[in-house]
Amino acid sequence: MVSTQPQLRVAVAGASGYAGGEFLRLAAGHPHLEVGTVTAHSNAGSRLGELQPHLRSLAGRVLAPTTPEALAGHDVVVLGLPHGASGEVAAQLPDDVLVLDLGADHRLASAADWESFYGSPHAGTWPYGLPELIHADGAGAVTGHQRDHLAGARRVAVPGCNVTAVTLALQPGVAAGLASPADVVAVLANGYSGAGKALKPHLLAAEGLGSAAPYAVGGTHRHIPEITQNLRSAGADDVSISFTPTLVPMSRGILATVTARLAPGHEDATADDVRAVWHDAYAGEPFVDLLPAGQWPSTAATLGANTALVQVTLDRAAGRVVAVVAIDNLVKGTAGQAVQAMNLALGLPETAGLVTEGVAP
Repeated sequence: MVSTQPQLRVAVAGASGYAGGEFLRLAAGHPHLEVGTVTAHSNAGSRLGELQPHLRSLAGRVLAPTTPEALAGHDVVVLGLPHGASGEVAAQLPDDVLVLDLGADHRLASAADWESFYGSPHAGTWPYGLPELIHADGAGAVTGHQRDHLAGARRVAVPGCNVTAVTLALQPGVAAGLASPADVVAVLANGYSGAGKALKPHLLAAEGLGSAAPYAVGGTHRHIPEITQNLRSAGADDVSISFTPTLVPMSRGILATVTARLAPGHEDATADDVRAVWHDAYAGEPFVDLLPAGQWPSTAATLGANTALVQVTLDRAAGRVVAVVAIDNLVKGTAGQAVQAMNLALGLPETAGLVTEGVAP
């Protein structure tokens, strides 16, 4: 059957980076996208194939400088730029163009939080691009999901990868009033691609292979206010989270282990009670998969897929819910999530151009 959906031209700024390159990989297989201009900063003038050799169908494209003029004339513009760089570029793009910001510039509603964690003026808040984000009233009733707010949007802030993993892990319990957001502990194992392509000594293979190392310890990670914002959307009042990411020797993936105390009044909950809450929250979600009881997520099973694998149980002795989520940080954590939000904004099928099957071994 011939598709009746229009072909949409997409420009990608920051196409030489990991996030921009991953969006291009997905765009090349999307039934309704045509890749237009690709841009970069220091790599402008290079052929894309020199920097993203896996993108064979786009290898001959020459990277243009990232300017509003180069990005003009497209239906969709993707900004895979460093944090703090998207606001100025986006402000010069037409209002009727769909702009997807893969950076952090437009995720936070609080200007004070942005300035505290990023140290620069806030560029403003855009519709948030996590379709599965639960909206709840704080009394255990779900009032909707973020996908309801993406239809017709022309600016979308794509969530952080760690934020996506932690939010999907815990939000069902918070929304149902089962898990207390006042004492959350999140420990994450992160692949090195999450740190970007910039050459830094501690990111060299000689430093990372055979080693695991924490970073942004002690409440300093920039994703903390975004996680807090999401849990408040899910009905939390006061949120207290201890968040510790750890670099481990893999190129892609996040494994988030998130625990929270049972909320007052739910101390007698069973593991089956807990599991039922997560099952109900994610039933019918195309990209969030609650695994069978006893089967635990692995990052390898999400490689290349827009899938979040979830498992949850109850640590009875500690009185804590334990939720584990695995995602590919470059797909469900970034570029795949951008495609998912783009589809909703443009009225396309939410699953268009995305797969749930990973790559193995």
